[in-house]
This record gives sequence, C-alpha cells and structure tokens, in this order.
Amino acid sequence: MKVYLGAESIISPSGNAEECFEKIEEGIAGIKNYCDRGFNKESFYLSAFEHRNFSFEQLLKDAILQSLKSFDEKLITSDKTLLIISSTKGDLSKGYAQALTAPASAIQKDLRLKHFPLIISNACASGVMAINLAAHLLQTKKFEHIIVAGIDLISDFILYGFQSLYALSNEASKPFDKERKGINLGEGAAAVVVSTQPSAFKSECYRWLGGCTAGDANHISGPSRTGEGLYRSVLATLKASGLTTGDIDFISAHGTATLFNDEMEAIAMNRLSMQHIPLNSFKGFFGHTLGAAGIIETAMCIQSMRKNVLLKSVGYDECGTSVPLHIIEESKPCNINTVLKTASGFGGCNASLIIQKNS
Repeated sequence: MKVYLGAESIISPSGNAEECFEKIEEGIAGIKNYCDRGFNKESFYLSAFEHRNFSFEQLLKDAILQSLKSFDEKLITSDKTLLIISSTKGDLSKGYAQALTAPASAIQKDLRLKHFPLIISNACASGVMAINLAAHLLQTKKFEHIIVAGIDLISDFILYGFQSLYALSNEASKPFDKERKGINLGEGAAAVVVSTQPSAFKSECYRWLGGCTAGDANHISGPSRTGEGLYRSVLATLKASGLTTGDIDFISAHGTATLFNDEMEAIAMNRLSMQHIPLNSFKGFFGHTLGAAGIIETAMCIQSMRKNVLLKSVGYDECGTSVPLHIIEESKPCNINTVLKTASGFGGCNASLIIQKNS
C-alpha cells in the first residue's frame, strides 16, 4: 500500500515553514542569547517565543489546523482518521502524571476526534518514530489518514536538565563544526499529514517509502561511539524502501552540535558509505526542539523538495568530526527527489525515514 506525506506546518519563534525556509536560505539566525535563563543565572542561546500568550494545547491545535489548510479538513472527524502526538515532556504545568494525556484529551475534545490520540514520547527520536508509526498503521488498513503533530516548550525543568549534563552551549550552536560546544534548545510545534489518499491533499504530497527504529543501548544519555544504532536504522530503512545509498539526494541529520552526537553520526554515515551525500542539520537554526524536532525537520525537508533547494547547515564552518561528511555550507538549487531523515535520542534510540517525490 502506498503512503503519502504532506500538508506540513511549522509554528516556531522564527515563523511558519515558508518563513523559516526563506530565513535559512538567506542565512538569518533563528536563535539568540537569553541572559539569566540558566540555573545560576547563566546565559544560553535559545530559540524561544518572546511572549507566552498561548497555552500548550493552543499551540499544538494551531499547528494541526494550519496543516489541515492543505488537506481535506472534513476528514479530521472521520472514524478513519487518527492523531499522533510527539513530545518528550508535554505540558509540565499539568503535573508529571497528566503532562501528556491532558493535552491529548483537550485536543480530542476541541477537534471532535473519534479516537483518543496516540502519544509517542521516546526522547528526541520521537518525531521521526511518530511519522513511521503513522505509515505502518496506515498499512494495516485500520486508518486512512493520520495527523502527526509534535510539540515541546522550554521549561526550567528541561533547561536545567540539559545544563546538568553540560550539554548546553552559551554560543550559537555549530553542528558538525570543529568549534561546536553543545546544544541550543528550541521550542515550537509542527504537523504533517500521512495518508493513503493523495487526492485528499490540496498541495503536492510525497511518498513515504520506509522507516525503521534501532537501539544501541549504549548509555542513558550518550550515543554509541560506533554509530551502531543509527547504522542499523538507516540500513533497515534503505532495505524497506527498496533503495540504495545512490538513490539518496539529501540527508537531514540529527546534528545536535554535541561532541559525541555529531561524531557518532559521522561514523555511522561513513560506515554506510554515505559520507559523500549532501547533509545538513537544521538545529543551528531552530535549536533542538526535542519531541518536535523530527516533525519540524521533516517539514523543512518537504519544503526543500518543493523548492528544489539544498539548505545550508547553519553554524558550520570547518569539519569537526574524525571522518568526513559532505556538509552543505551554502544554500543552492538542486533537484531533490529522495531524502533521508534521521533522528537519535537518549537511551540509544535511533530512527530514520525516506521520503520521495510522487512520480
């Protein structure tokens, strides 16, 4: 059964999907310095909303409704439609026990959904895993349309947690660069629609060809030094898609700008003999948006495919990994037919998917 993907939306401090595309293409920064945000009033670079004049549920709902402008809105209340929500922490103002289920319940009621949303919360691989789950569920024929929405906001709990791991940078992050110092956190929401019916999309949609998850069980917060989990995930995704590495035009990497993550990804890509394929990280622009990252970055991959432009890896200047990668240093026109998106997260989880233009 063929599965299609499209109707992408992004709500971020830098704007919607098209606005973010234009800013990345022009080299405009999406993050800035926030003074006194750390545990001991340290300053960190973040991508954060200036004014929180919205609730967690409202931001999530707006991302879904923005996505549905490019889809048949009448199908949202169908028994054949499901919502999957991706988030690492949910709305912590609801308390830890209700942080994920309370927003899901509110969204179901507001949008009159027939089914309670599925929730994926598996660290920072959640977004890509949620899209893959949607595609796999569609192949069971129980559903025909699945909205996949991701969201995370920066709270003191999240900021202090990453600070305690010495993972945050007090400068703009530089994924894969020699001078990288760590993560810039980001916040935002995004949504895509996954469907078996291309006619339900109001704009061009794309084929989901395959996606897989693999774990390396290396460490609770550190990736495999050999890239084993990511290597296995991409290998399985290529096999499921019936493609070879030669079919991939562009790789959207996880690229957190930490010492170990970027090195792990470089090693995995070299093991896969994919080091020559143009690659970027969107986190130098959006920051690391946690459970929303995989969906925000997949939406940007679709934007790149729509416009046939390879977007630069913001913050990159000089190779900082022990093995080479083909980092995109400047945005440039290119016919992008097939894209590999990867994601990794705490606990050794790794996920990847492949999307292709619908011929």
